[in-house]
Parts: sequence; C-alpha cells; structure tokens
Amino acid sequence: MIKEKENTVQLEHSGLDQKTKDMLQKFKIVTVIGSGTMGNGICHVFAQSGFHVHMMDIRQDAMDKAIATIGKNMDRQIAKEKLTEEQKAESLGRISTYTDMAEAVKDADLVIEAATENIDLKVKIFEQLDALCPEHTILATNTSSISITRIGSHTKRPGQVIGMHFMNPVPVMKLVEIINGYATTHEVTQVIHDLSSFLGKVPCVVQDYPGFVSNRILMPLINEAIITLQEGVAGVEEIDTIMKLGMAHPMGPLQLADFIGLDTCYSIMNVLHMGFGKQKYAPATLLANMVQAGYLGVKSGEGFYKYTPGSKDKVVSDRFSSKSWK
Repeated sequence: MIKEKENTVQLEHSGLDQKTKDMLQKFKIVTVIGSGTMGNGICHVFAQSGFHVHMMDIRQDAMDKAIATIGKNMDRQIAKEKLTEEQKAESLGRISTYTDMAEAVKDADLVIEAATENIDLKVKIFEQLDALCPEHTILATNTSSISITRIGSHTKRPGQVIGMHFMNPVPVMKLVEIINGYATTHEVTQVIHDLSSFLGKVPCVVQDYPGFVSNRILMPLINEAIITLQEGVAGVEEIDTIMKLGMAHPMGPLQLADFIGLDTCYSIMNVLHMGFGKQKYAPATLLANMVQAGYLGVKSGEGFYKYTPGSKDKVVSDRFSSKSWK
C-alpha cells in the first residue's frame, strides 16, 4: 500500500488569507498530462512551490528528457542565486513519472492537460480524466485557443473545467491566463486564481472566446507580419527590427513565430478563422506552406530563421535571405 503523501507546500509567508491557505493546504497532488516544453515547465513551477507532481506521458523516454530539462533549468536558477542545490534536489524529488493515466490521476486534486493543441486529442483526454479522477478533482487545460466550454461539455463536471494558460518559458514568464468556460463555477475560478498567485504568477481571468485575449491579439499580428513578408513589402530582419525598435517589442513577430512553432501558429489561426468566421483571421498562405513543408521554426531547426544546436547566432533562412532590393 502506498503511503499517503504529505502536503509540503509552505504557506506561512504567502500573503494569502486564511481561507485560501486552508484551501491550498488540501492540495496534495497535481498531475500534469504531457511532458513537452509546456508540460515540464508546469511541473517545474509546481514542484518548486512544494506540490507533489505526477508527470504523465505515454513515453517514459520523453519524461526522462523532461526531468533532465527541469534539472538544467533549475541549474540556471542556481547560477542566478534564485535557488539552492538543496531546493533543487527537494523539488526534483517531488516529481513522479507515470505512463498509466489511471495511476497518475487517481489521487489528483488538480489535473493540468498540456498535450498537443488538437481539439480531438484534448476531448479524448478529458473524457478519460472525467472517468478516472476523483469527484473533487479540478480539470484544467493549458490550451492557448481551444474552447473551454467545448472541452468541458465532454465531461460530467463542466463546472470544474477551466483554462490555465501558462506562457513559455513557464518558470520565467509571470502571466497565467485563466479562462472561464460557460459552466465554470466561481469557486473553481477563485481556487485557480489564488493558486496561480501562490505560484508567483500574475493571474488574469478572461472569458471563453476564440483565442481568449493573448492569442486573439498576438496571432493576427504574427499572421500579418507573415503576409507582409509574403507580399515582399520587407524582409525578415526588416520586419522584426521595425517591430522591436519601433514598437518596443522584445522579439520580432517572425522570430516569435519560430519560437512558438509555426504549426502551433497555424493551428491557432484556424481556430480563430473557424470561431469568428471572418476572412481577416485566415492563415497566411506562406504560413500554411511552411507548415506543410515541415519548416516549423526552432523545433525543426528552421523557420524564418535557421537554428544550429549550441549557437545563439540569429541567421535568416536562406529562402528569405535575398537582398535583391540592394
């Protein structure tokens, strides 16, 4: 028989009221579905904040890689004196890996799904979670665009389904976009809001419309930058430089698209296009072609820029490096 895990979350100096502290103290296990970039980042912040984390994926080798990534990211925190070696060891010790979903979620107080941005996959996962999780479990999704209401409708607990959209990289970025489904209860929203604050994040609650706020505004901007390149108005470096120096963006939209993943950008634009039914949300032809050809950005090694392992040099892809205007 597995010994019940004790809550190791330290709440004394959290600045939360007693009611919230009592609520958070009941959270013993947080399960994260998916061990990719977002999944391992979410595991990182919860484990570092004292929660027992169950990382679940269908492949053990993917989770082994994720644990190694978390360790390396914690090493960066140690180098910046934001974490100690002892805290790193304790945090990693709170993460357990599972390839069996039933085992991963059977005692979970909160489940956060961080799988691929695909509606059919997410619906399937939430149907499984609804059947396997205890009645009290809150079911959250890290989706960046898919309807929370639609996902919740495939469960028998739509009031306990909510969006918890972290930003990449999760350990660094402060924002958590909390999305209410049509049926999400006020109590669940309050729990996730307070929990996000406890993690050191800044929660912003929004309503369930395509793209929510972050991607409803960001993705059309990125798409328009791609159309601007497609029409030959300017080159990759020129577009990114104008937005960085002229609009004070920390990263140009084309470089950001590479970082997010062009396939993800394409998927979100399709969600916006279908959700609003307006031509202005149609994905750029160039974006569609690049995705279909496998030029996905950082994850594939090439998008608008080329990415060489171990190099931080920013090199425009050969297909976009022509300087014919000169």
